Amino acid sequence: MKVCILHGPGAEKSVVQRTFKAVEAHKSEPWEADRDGPLDAITRRLKGTTLIVTLGGDGTFLAGGRLGAPRGIAVLGVNLGRLGFLTEIDSDGLETGLDRFFKGDYRVEERNVLQATLTREGKSIARSIGLNEAVINRSGDARMLRVEIDVGGQAVGVIDADGAMVATATGSTAYALASGGPILEPTLRDLVLVPLNPFALTVRPIVFPPGQDISLEVLRGPADLRIDGGRRGRAVQPGDILRCGSHPRRLKVVRFSPPESFYQRLGEKLGWGRPLVPLK
Repeated sequence: MKVCILHGPGAEKSVVQRTFKAVEAHKSEPWEADRDGPLDAITRRLKGTTLIVTLGGDGTFLAGGRLGAPRGIAVLGVNLGRLGFLTEIDSDGLETGLDRFFKGDYRVEERNVLQATLTREGKSIARSIGLNEAVINRSGDARMLRVEIDVGGQAVGVIDADGAMVATATGSTAYALASGGPILEPTLRDLVLVPLNPFALTVRPIVFPPGQDISLEVLRGPADLRIDGGRRGRAVQPGDILRCGSHPRRLKVVRFSPPESFYQRLGEKLGWGRPLVPLK
């Protein structure tokens, strides 16, 4: 069994070495990859890989998910960062977690993956996948964007806003939540459309059921497109259309905790349901 150890820039060498030893103890073959390294070099080595272990924060987990999801490779997140909302274990539980994985003492949580395609004059110019969201945001000195929304081939409306995003259930607790979107249970296949600072107060987020594609056409721009908060955006011109739907394959996340732990995590990590005034 081959195991990819994907680490972020802040991962200590000692933690990487511990992961190597834990994998080798189960007669498996570990190999190391830098999250910010050349993508082609990583993807070439993924053939035959059974598990991706991410060492870092949620950003490293997202990078591992984008690699693993389309190839059917499960991902185990080890939190070395601050929040670690998506990861499953901390570095202290690294050896125990890998031992449970190799013994088969875990469950697989499947999560929806976003597939986004940007078209210009009827031709596809960019395609990407994301676990959290695809965001079109005004760029430079641009005025407020005007975006036409189409769902399943039916025109929904036109909004004036700083931007708009299409998020998965996983992404509903990230940028979408900070922008006023609803929290979705993470295994749902729904997509949520969240306007960013809309001009009209009546323009609110909408949740769409599985199987429906959402198209955003920029009528007035220019704008930037970013997937999962990527450092480098892609320029979007007036007339460009972003089509978002669900990828045919879902991400397989290795979990040791029960499904209900998601709600406990909301309270512990995000403070949901915690009173501002202490209970007497």
